[in-house]
Amino acid sequence: MVPASRSTRGIEVTAESLQADLGRLELQRRALERELAAVVAHLDTVQRALGALEVAMASPSAAPSSEDGAETAGGAARRRVPGPAQAAPRPRAGTERSYGRLTEQILEYFAQVGDADVRARDVAVALGRATDSGSINAVRSTLDRLVGTSRVRRSGRGLYRAG
Repeated sequence: MVPASRSTRGIEVTAESLQADLGRLELQRRALERELAAVVAHLDTVQRALGALEVAMASPSAAPSSEDGAETAGGAARRRVPGPAQAAPRPRAGTERSYGRLTEQILEYFAQVGDADVRARDVAVALGRATDSGSINAVRSTLDRLVGTSRVRRSGRGLYRAG
């Protein structure tokens, strides 16, 4: 028969171990939720970009020119991607989507910091996100998409500045 004090100590050790696991698992759950949110935001961005490209390829002006019959529809679509001097095509009525939450937070952050060079890690910390590689990469990917739409500009290697 096991003395009561030994079995009580075993239960305490098990409870402490489970408590430590609980904290670690909770942190892991939060990190995975943030990573999932970043993937969902990226998925939304890719879907919108594909939709815009489909519209551009379907328009008569996106057809290959008679001068260059070897050009593909993809090449025509690349030429039609809006640059800083062109306006992006407006979504059709009823299909407007808002930016993802992370994108909005980043744009608000740049509105506050003004004309300062910042790194993706600095943005992640300022937004209260974890500093693990997944969270920082989600911020970096969003920053790169914002650079592509001229909302943020790249000011050096790994540095971003308000556009």
